[in-house]
Amino acid sequence: MRTEDLIASLTADAKRSARRPAPTILPAALAGTLLAVVVFAVLVGKIRPDIAGAVGEIRFLLKFAVTLSLAGAAYAVLRESAYPEGVHRRRLLVLAVPAVVVLSCVAFELAALPADAVTRSLVGSNSVACLVNVSLMGIGPLGLFVLALRRAAPAHPALSGIAAGLLAGAIAATVYAAYCPDDSPLFVATWYLLAIGGLAALGAATARVVARW
Repeated sequence: MRTEDLIASLTADAKRSARRPAPTILPAALAGTLLAVVVFAVLVGKIRPDIAGAVGEIRFLLKFAVTLSLAGAAYAVLRESAYPEGVHRRRLLVLAVPAVVVLSCVAFELAALPADAVTRSLVGSNSVACLVNVSLMGIGPLGLFVLALRRAAPAHPALSGIAAGLLAGAIAATVYAAYCPDDSPLFVATWYLLAIGGLAALGAATARVVARW
């Protein structure tokens, strides 16, 4: 091995050892979930009154299939991307899981609904409140995740920030889904994901500045 290659290898090893983060992502995720519940209690303060009957409805359960699959995939990417080695591209394929879930739920809904009910189901009765509440409930957890990234050493802060925003939004959407009276997958795929996408964009912009090293 040439001297230059040896020096480069030792330098890279030193950087990995020095910058390898403490396991801060899981505590941040737990704290972020608790924070989302607290904000939900302040903003909304109740779950939907018909929840006992709703839990037996497939559309109600599909909301949680979407939000929880996204939360799991986003957490996996965030945890991996917090390390200086970065996340392997193949690991990003985990994000295909919630995408498939969303598309499957939308296909189910379109097959089940008459044509004249599609627009009504997409718009729902709660779209503005959904956007506002999911966004507000997700900001706190997103802040915790970005602070956790600051203590870590992400190779690509913007990517980590996107994952942080997706996770924060998915947590907020999961909590909010217990109240939201709109259960259509078309509504979820539109308004829930718009709010989550906004948090992902905010996470990318914030982490790019805060989590650089």
